[in-house]
Amino acid sequence: MPQTAPTPTRRRQRPALSIRDRNRQRILLAAGEEFAEKGFTAAKTQDIASRADLPKSNVYYYFQSKENLYLRLLENVVDAVLEASALLRECDDPAWALPAHIRARLYIARQWPYAYKVFASEMLHGAPRLPPEWLQRLRAESRRSLECIANWIDRGLLAPVDPQHLLLSISAATRTYVDFDWQIAMITGKAQPDADDFDAAAATITRLVLRGTEPEPAACLRPLPL
Repeated sequence: MPQTAPTPTRRRQRPALSIRDRNRQRILLAAGEEFAEKGFTAAKTQDIASRADLPKSNVYYYFQSKENLYLRLLENVVDAVLEASALLRECDDPAWALPAHIRARLYIARQWPYAYKVFASEMLHGAPRLPPEWLQRLRAESRRSLECIANWIDRGLLAPVDPQHLLLSISAATRTYVDFDWQIAMITGKAQPDADDFDAAAATITRLVLRGTEPEPAACLRPLPL
């Protein structure tokens, strides 16, 4: 089991996507932008097709309806969020697991910024369009993550911080890079954060989290001799 934070590795070259897969990706990317900008109700299928530079009929051919397209977009994010959360339990060492979790959440923000915005907006409004079973999976995963952190605290691997607020702080820090892109642009002077920005964000957030949850040495906890 690895005991150091994961680093990006060079992946094998993937086979070229089929025309069908390329078109589906173009539609999903366009839908993310449209839903993030206008919301589900105001977004129009024709505008999504125009963003994707494809006929409107293609949207219906691949996704059948605007509702299906919206859910497929959110499903990508939900699956990625669940996978990022599961990393907390992949290694019983918070010095590995917390950085892995942070990097995975930032990866979502980098790969699917608009879809992540749509997901955040959906949750902010009470998740009216998410299937109940998806919400159950998200809640169950959150409980497992909280139990994992509480266990680390009980064993002295982390300082006695509040597990709920630790997870909320990580979520807020990583999601900032899509929720407040205008603020990021003002600070960095870039319209969009690049790979170096996300690497720097991961390093900074990780340092803050690990230093902020570092347990006190056992010697410091012993009573002073009389």
